Amino acid sequence: MTVHQRRSYGRILLVSVLVGYLEVALAVVALLLYTRTQPVSRIPFDWGALAAALFPFGTLVGVIAFLLSLLFVLPTVLLAGLLARRVGGREWWWVPPVMAALPALPLAVWAGENAPRAGDVLTFWAGAAASLSLGALIARSRRSALFRRVAVGGVAVVAGTGLLGALGFATGLLPSYRPPAIGPQTMTGTWVDHRGGKLVFTSDGRVTASDIGEHEPFDHPSGPSHQCTGSGTWSYEPGRDVWTQKVRVEIAGCSWPAPWSVGGTGRKPWIQQTVGDPASGKVYELRKATGGS
Repeated sequence: MTVHQRRSYGRILLVSVLVGYLEVALAVVALLLYTRTQPVSRIPFDWGALAAALFPFGTLVGVIAFLLSLLFVLPTVLLAGLLARRVGGREWWWVPPVMAALPALPLAVWAGENAPRAGDVLTFWAGAAASLSLGALIARSRRSALFRRVAVGGVAVVAGTGLLGALGFATGLLPSYRPPAIGPQTMTGTWVDHRGGKLVFTSDGRVTASDIGEHEPFDHPSGPSHQCTGSGTWSYEPGRDVWTQKVRVEIAGCSWPAPWSVGGTGRKPWIQQTVGDPASGKVYELRKATGGS
């Protein structure tokens, strides 16, 4: 037999904020799993920086979740109950349409002043309505020990998602990202950076540089740097695996701290140099020009 409590506005807000935290946690776990499938630099993860960011990030999430709960979730629960009594139907039937209607007006006013793309607005509106509706549907319950039930169940879902994702990568069921095995044939052609600098590789082992960056440790990859121009030679080193393959470029008067490593995908490969501390994740990239061969 389920024990019910009288509805408490404070309890609705508290449970709604908890649901907001859990939704953000689930989204973060899903994002981390997704990044494992994408072409990113293979750098050490800075757990210290992550721990330092948890408190301010958690505080910000809490403030936003409380405001959204106060402005949308609580009014939705109250209006859904009123409509169920006056019009008919179950209370929870009214939650999604009421939640969809409440943010529609302020969002329409904002869209009218900023003129964003209609598809982006509709996507944001649908996602926000669905997320807040879930919080309202859960928070409206009069079950006893609701906060504890939601906390335990939500943590289990978040942890289970992370565990299943880790097992998926470990067993190969989920495709973890690996750089493409490019080979000398792929290297032949023109590779360009974000500013128009280029390296042109030829099949006979020659290379010509035009305004290729040479970065100091504290430079930003997209910022100004010393530019290298000249001609020289290049060679491809397959390494032990795709993570250790390198492209060595030797041009008189130009120097890079290490051979170029490989990233990207088979269709869109790039070569890169680490800028500064490898743990910073800063890289200077050259991407193969479209149609270059």
